[in-house]
Amino acid sequence: MSDGAQLTLMGTVILFIVAGLIALFMFGGPHYAVWQKGMAGQAELRQAEQNKQIRVEEARAQMEAAKLLAEAEIERAKGVAEANRIIGESLKDSEAYLRYLWVQSISEGSANRQIIYIPTEGNLPILEASRLNQ
Repeated sequence: MSDGAQLTLMGTVILFIVAGLIALFMFGGPHYAVWQKGMAGQAELRQAEQNKQIRVEEARAQMEAAKLLAEAEIERAKGVAEANRIIGESLKDSEAYLRYLWVQSISEGSANRQIIYIPTEGNLPILEASRLNQ
């Protein structure tokens, strides 16, 4: 073959290769774009599922924490109730001790100028309104 024939053959081959690449891009490009968008959609779907699982686990953790806090509050209330029962039992027949505490609180309260109403036998307070006007 001559040099001119070889150049023509190479030019024709290059032309077919370029035309084939153009045809490939024209027909393969849209299919690739569809495939790429499908893969991106699947990735977003998996990400959304993972975010949902994270929110569910966080909600479960908050629910468990709330239950534990409620149990702790119940135990604290039981302790307070038991302490109140013990104090009530110890003060049941100790009227003299209660009077002593009352007198102590009156003597400590006089420094702060507090007004203390002492209940009478009928559980009515003694009102000293005239003393306050002076």
